Amino acid sequence: MHRYPCHDPSCPRTFRSVHGQTNHYRTFHVNRNLCSQSQLAAGLDPADEPQNEVQDDATFVPYSPSPSPPPPSRLPLRASKTLHPGLNAIPCDQNGQPVDPDLPPPPRTTPDINDWAPYADEVQFKTADFLFRRVEMSAPNIDYLLELWALSLSKHDDTGPFASYEDLYSSIDATRLGDAPWKCFSTSYDGEVGPNDPSWKSAEYEVWYRDPDVVISNMLDNPDFNGQFDYAPYIRRDKNGQRTWSDFMSGNYAWKHADAIIEENEENRGAMYCPIILGSDKTTVSVATGHVEYHPLYLSIGGVYNTVRRAHRNAVVPIGFLAIPKSDRKYDNDVALRKFKRQLYHASLSTILRTLRPGMTTPVVRRCPDGHFRRIIYDLAAYIADYPEQVLLGGTVQNWCPKDTSLPDNLDGPSGRRSQRLTEHLMNTWSSQVLWNNYGIDDDVIPFTFDFPRADIHEMLSPDILHQLIKGTFKDHLVEWVGHYLVLEHGEARAKEILDDIDRRIAAVPAFPQLRRFPHGRRFKQWTGDDSKALMKMSSSMFKIAHSLSSHTARRDDLSEASIKQLEAAIRRFHKSREIFRTTGVRPEGFSLPRQHALSHYPDHIQSRHITAVKKPWRRSNRYEALGQMLLTNQRLDKLAAARADFVARGMLAPDHAAAPLPFAADIIEGGTGDADAAPIDDEYVTGNVVLARTREPAKNYPRALEDLAAAIVQPRLPELMRRFLFDQLNDDETLSSNTVPLNACPVISSEISVYHSATATFYAPSDDSGIRGMRRERIRSTPSWRGRGPRRDCAFVVEDDQQPGMKGMSVVRVQLFFSFKHDGVTYPCALVEWFKTVGRGPDAETGLWKVKPDVEGP
Repeated sequence: MHRYPCHDPSCPRTFRSVHGQTNHYRTFHVNRNLCSQSQLAAGLDPADEPQNEVQDDATFVPYSPSPSPPPPSRLPLRASKTLHPGLNAIPCDQNGQPVDPDLPPPPRTTPDINDWAPYADEVQFKTADFLFRRVEMSAPNIDYLLELWALSLSKHDDTGPFASYEDLYSSIDATRLGDAPWKCFSTSYDGEVGPNDPSWKSAEYEVWYRDPDVVISNMLDNPDFNGQFDYAPYIRRDKNGQRTWSDFMSGNYAWKHADAIIEENEENRGAMYCPIILGSDKTTVSVATGHVEYHPLYLSIGGVYNTVRRAHRNAVVPIGFLAIPKSDRKYDNDVALRKFKRQLYHASLSTILRTLRPGMTTPVVRRCPDGHFRRIIYDLAAYIADYPEQVLLGGTVQNWCPKDTSLPDNLDGPSGRRSQRLTEHLMNTWSSQVLWNNYGIDDDVIPFTFDFPRADIHEMLSPDILHQLIKGTFKDHLVEWVGHYLVLEHGEARAKEILDDIDRRIAAVPAFPQLRRFPHGRRFKQWTGDDSKALMKMSSSMFKIAHSLSSHTARRDDLSEASIKQLEAAIRRFHKSREIFRTTGVRPEGFSLPRQHALSHYPDHIQSRHITAVKKPWRRSNRYEALGQMLLTNQRLDKLAAARADFVARGMLAPDHAAAPLPFAADIIEGGTGDADAAPIDDEYVTGNVVLARTREPAKNYPRALEDLAAAIVQPRLPELMRRFLFDQLNDDETLSSNTVPLNACPVISSEISVYHSATATFYAPSDDSGIRGMRRERIRSTPSWRGRGPRRDCAFVVEDDQQPGMKGMSVVRVQLFFSFKHDGVTYPCALVEWFKTVGRGPDAETGLWKVKPDVEGP
């Protein structure tokens, strides 16, 4: 039988079909999941350690469960990726029977390219999608627009796509794809209720939820995730043989639990592991009638890449709104009420998630992003929450750690790990008082994870970087401590002067895409005279604290064993440097603080399950008690997204790559979607691309003639710089530079000059802040007037050597002018920039930041 060789001539693999050949090449030679040379010499794939790649018609090797991922058997010379040998996601049919993995997946829908049901046609769907999803137009405005539309078509005896907003909404509601309807159950206090008891005992509490099994099925069946999804736990090593972590499935947790699932039942072999990530956070919505509290519960799955989870709204889905029992203030410390709230919380979580329980032991068949059916095993894998909610989830006492057994007055001291098994043992051994005082266990609470196989809430709990690190350790602790330190060191009056100078420096930070600026500092005051030149005089230890913390919070798409060691070293430096606050009297009681202690769990968290935050603000209405409207809105958004994905899959619509991921409505309610000059995008891959704005500035603002423009912007060297720039563009001799030739050897520019106030840069930067393909777009501005507050000249990075990492391969510039000109019919977009050069050969030893200064030669 004819075999197809791999496209890479150095690879010895052959395949029975073109599909297997292409799948192998894309997986192991294109997408950075490369075979090592030693593996190729042996005729094996990376997955042969300890598994062959099933999709490439290979053969299973003997499998023995291991408590942790296998070590490398030899030093690879290339990066490698080892798939789990047991839960390896073998395709099957709708009945769960294995199928030839080389065969293409069955079609998702009928091939009818004219069926837009429930919409009449393409225009009707695009109108609904645009008005409801993209611009979130209000119902009255939709009606007004449709009236204008109908009026313009009336002379042709025609009407618009919809008669009213009700007509538009009903079409969306009729969409069956992506339908996961909201449901509600009620509960109440089940103890005795007397006539004089508080009202909370007789009240009924509603919990709104969606079937998580249906939600996950919709997620798995989303073709948008194809190519951005992991189907099996894996171990990735770099070219030096070092372990790296990138997404959830690369962590130890997924591998270990996959082993456990095989140990429980050998018939689970070949199924797909589907880890479930949960998150919740009580949220207050500010509205005209007061503050309305909601307690949303979110869900995601571990197979989607972290970049997808960040960029794609359908990768993180609200599945519930938990009840928040209320009562009069005099009952705030009522022991019975507090016990009821905790028990209601866990009972609600268990009830919402109950439909997943069967699929945690017996595989369920679901269609996956690539179109293949697979047998799926569910697993509760992670729960992201802030510290107060972690205490509630873990059934622990306030000020104790829900992850380990350290004592509350010495959280960073010696300790062991908490576990569900340990908690059960202690509950069966000790009294409630001993559990509370000696072990930090609240035995009034039985965590919801007791109801689900393999689930352990103490293992699942994951750090909430926002509350524990940014708001907690940095804002609430370090910022406040520095202020207190300045008072102790310099006195209150001088401390205020120094803080005001800090505000002035903060306000002077130049604009940069996605860099949040504080034009008035924290408490900015207008300074006059020479006395305004107060300098912040803090010890080097203060800088070292900030340096340690900032290096800890750096976001990286991939982390290696070396990165983990650097992180552990940064935490040690932070613990050592913060001692200055003890010695200066700011924190004489020490640092047994739960949110700071959580930093010590970060390295283990990254290695166990490297995930980004699952919680996202999610609200659409700002009306009082508008939960029903919010749920309906969310359901309609899901249906529109599912319909669009279906139309794209059938070739009826082009993929919407150009559209940036839409903001959640909460961002709009709370005053904007952030920095409009920077956004993740879903474009195809490009290394980097810069495009000038579409509209040039009028001639009345900038002369079109080159000499006149140079005079207008006070840059007399502009004509010379442009001629030398054009020489380099036209010159094919790499040994010859415009700097070495006389000016008269450079071409003359005679065309008009067009000036622009901005340009957009599109580039590949896989991270939480990029789109699902790792792409990002930022706008760079250079304008003489920005929002009436004077000029804005953005800074930018210029890559000069792409073989060097970070700042070693880049330079910093400030853009003075964006413009373009023509020569021989070719348009040349340009930027006049002011160059900066680095100070020293590396980052500053105290701050960890690179220092730059203007190049004395100017632009």
